[in-house]
Amino acid sequence: MANATSASYKQLKEAFVSNLSGGTVSEIAQVCAVAPVVALLWSVLQARQSFFKPYTPLAFVVDFLLNVGALLLSVTLYSGAPVLLGALLAAAAAFVYVLPPGRRRKPKLPPAAQTKTSTGSTAGSLGVLSTKPFLTNYRGNMMALTCICILAVDFRLFPRRFAKVETWGTSLMDMGVGSFVFSAGVVASRPVLKERADGSRGTPLATRLLRSIRHSLPLLALGIIRLLSVKGLDYAEHVSEYGVHWNFFFTLGFLPPFVALFQSALRFIPSYAGLAILLGVLYQVVLESTELKAFILAGPRTDLLSMNREGIFSFWGYLAIFLAGQDTGMLVLPRSLNPSSTATPGNQRRRLLFTMAAWSLVWVALYFFCTDYAWGAGLTVSRRIANLPYMLWVVAFNTLLLTSFCLVDTLLFPAFYSARDTRAEKEAYDTATSRVLRAYNRNGLAVFLLANLLTGLVNMTVPTLDVGPMPTVGILVGYMAVVTVAAVGLDVYNISIKL
Repeated sequence: MANATSASYKQLKEAFVSNLSGGTVSEIAQVCAVAPVVALLWSVLQARQSFFKPYTPLAFVVDFLLNVGALLLSVTLYSGAPVLLGALLAAAAAFVYVLPPGRRRKPKLPPAAQTKTSTGSTAGSLGVLSTKPFLTNYRGNMMALTCICILAVDFRLFPRRFAKVETWGTSLMDMGVGSFVFSAGVVASRPVLKERADGSRGTPLATRLLRSIRHSLPLLALGIIRLLSVKGLDYAEHVSEYGVHWNFFFTLGFLPPFVALFQSALRFIPSYAGLAILLGVLYQVVLESTELKAFILAGPRTDLLSMNREGIFSFWGYLAIFLAGQDTGMLVLPRSLNPSSTATPGNQRRRLLFTMAAWSLVWVALYFFCTDYAWGAGLTVSRRIANLPYMLWVVAFNTLLLTSFCLVDTLLFPAFYSARDTRAEKEAYDTATSRVLRAYNRNGLAVFLLANLLTGLVNMTVPTLDVGPMPTVGILVGYMAVVTVAAVGLDVYNISIKL
């Protein structure tokens, strides 16, 4: 009897996340717009009142409530009114801004040491690459929201329109998956930029493949562990999401070798953006001109390929998203868009902002012409097959989000862009970034793995479908508190876990 009850509850949970049609693009944008508004409030508190410096226990609690709690509210209690939540946060930011500024104490910095860095410059001088505050805030927010959603989706308080759609349509979690890949692509451009800065002709293909495979092995191992855990524990699963055996860790694990292969195409196509668009268009042409789309959506599951067809073929769409992320990284990671320019720091940061805004409009226009029925191709977004509209939606959305974080950064923390040595820049960076978001960004994949383990633990011990609204919020707050404390603890002890 107990086994029958367990089986029926598993079927209920699988049905709870199946056959969903999603929500509107505008509502997803409204929910995610809460993140840059939170960044605005946090930045005003820091820039005007130095609230998070020194970083006291009270500062940590407020940091957590803003950068995690507000996101949690946006997908639960305020899911029907994200604009109201954003307006309340914006009003709080305006109120703090008009208050008299607090006293600021400038710490005395020791002389810059003249030791060599990895790029060959002295420790006191600035290299060609930098980690800009807005990029850390963007990646940290994306990771925090991802951790929230992977558990929240199992509770009834989380709207079904935010959960992954079955085949056609858009949802918050569909955007989250693509954003994870896009964000990984952004930081993956760093080795390429370092090679160019060093004047290298490029790493040989065999060496690139070997390095990428070493990076892939831990991810593929995690994919196998997740597969064995799900099957061994009889955990509820949504087969049409990636297939019978495939999971997201396999998608992440196979990306590096294919990116290494595609880098050779840059000899013929001068930008990662062009490569991403070409790959997305070719994949869409194959979907429309062959039986591939019908096979992915409705084919029988008779062998290993057909049983995992969603994960295997959607990989090409995720690869295009990753390459587009790399193109964005080539824009935001260099210290200056034009190193030989004599433009002032103020002009440099405004040029970056305007360039990012221009690229955002380009991606939005491409998405519009791909999906609009009157003026464009009239295609529909599908995360299940990761088609061209999905790729363009993810890239347009993330470039817009990055631009909004960059705007906050540019307005409230110009000191970062005026730093003359690495120590001053590091101090300006720490001042302009949330400790919580820095921690999520620093060990993102390890934090994501911990969140997956805790999600499994909660689902094995709590009948999530029977939990009311307020207990749901309590469980999610406790879960995110554990994840956040673990992330910040790793950061405090200067531990970086590379997977």
